[in-house]
Amino acid sequence: MLHTAHGDIPTPIFMPVGTVGSVKALAPDDLAAIGAPIILGNTYHLYLRPGDALVARRGGLHSFASWPGAILTDSGGFQVFSLSSLRKIREDGVEFRSHLDGSRHLFTPEKVIDIQRNLNSDIMMVLDECVPYGAEYAYTEKSLALTTRWAERARAAYPAGTAHNLLFGITQGGFFKDLRSRSVEEICALDFDGFAIGGLSVGESKAEMYDLLYHTAPQLPHDKPRYLMGVGTPLDIAHGIHAGIDMFDCVLPTRNARNGTLYTSLGKVNIKRREFAEDDGPLDPLCQCYACRNFSRAYLRHLYVSKELLAFRLNSLHNLTYFLRLAREARQAVMEGRFTAFLAGVEAIYPDEAGRAGPQFQAC
Repeated sequence: MLHTAHGDIPTPIFMPVGTVGSVKALAPDDLAAIGAPIILGNTYHLYLRPGDALVARRGGLHSFASWPGAILTDSGGFQVFSLSSLRKIREDGVEFRSHLDGSRHLFTPEKVIDIQRNLNSDIMMVLDECVPYGAEYAYTEKSLALTTRWAERARAAYPAGTAHNLLFGITQGGFFKDLRSRSVEEICALDFDGFAIGGLSVGESKAEMYDLLYHTAPQLPHDKPRYLMGVGTPLDIAHGIHAGIDMFDCVLPTRNARNGTLYTSLGKVNIKRREFAEDDGPLDPLCQCYACRNFSRAYLRHLYVSKELLAFRLNSLHNLTYFLRLAREARQAVMEGRFTAFLAGVEAIYPDEAGRAGPQFQAC
């Protein structure tokens, strides 16, 4: 259980992504109805628009967005570093040009903390560098050292116990196990309120990702929350929990919902397909979300192919309900000592994905 200023979070938990303070196509009451206790916002985007100072004048992001639950904001580092042609990494921070208007900005570890305090997020993330997949050892080692120095500055700027906002550190290390272990040792020595694994799901194979996940997660402190950033699919979440991860976020359920790909107890459904045009059954017979209780596959297909906006809402409601239920069922399986069977069940629903992970990462 994770305790925040805006409520307790049962773990493991999947956090819906509300990049600019809004989970796409859904209102706060939709999120409350499906049992989401926490959402994620993005420091980079909210800093650029509408501006963290404006949000602070509105009472913080909870008040501004009318969201009563908890909020985690990531540091914006991943977004900044993805702007490879628009940013420059320096010792003091990262200089970048806005993707909106080309204006120049500087993110330092201290400024990122200040922005998130203006947003008044319950969980703040430190600034780090996410190295690209394929980066060489020397560059990754240099980047890791910079990420550690930035983390030390963030901790100094926001000492433990300063206020009710929690501060999480981020481990990096690219795709080198010794650097991953070094990052865990250095970042965990700084006494953050929780610890994240960053820099996965950036282009590597499924087997490579799981290999580093199972290497890194068990090394993180067991008495503090462990967060796998930006990952992933239902199978990724199941394996993450198996490795010891407590928190997940990903745009996948809402983005795929808007593209017509829906997750069900029977596997993925592409609602665009003609085969559903006269299918009067529910999308998922085991799901109790608003979409599954009230509408047929035929109607959901009709909405999608007609480009009706209601399709985005219903599809997003369903996918997030599925991901949140997956986390709850995983929690129950752990408590009852049957998680291996639970993992095998998820693999059976997504056999292609399980096959890409390789036999070494399949449940016995």
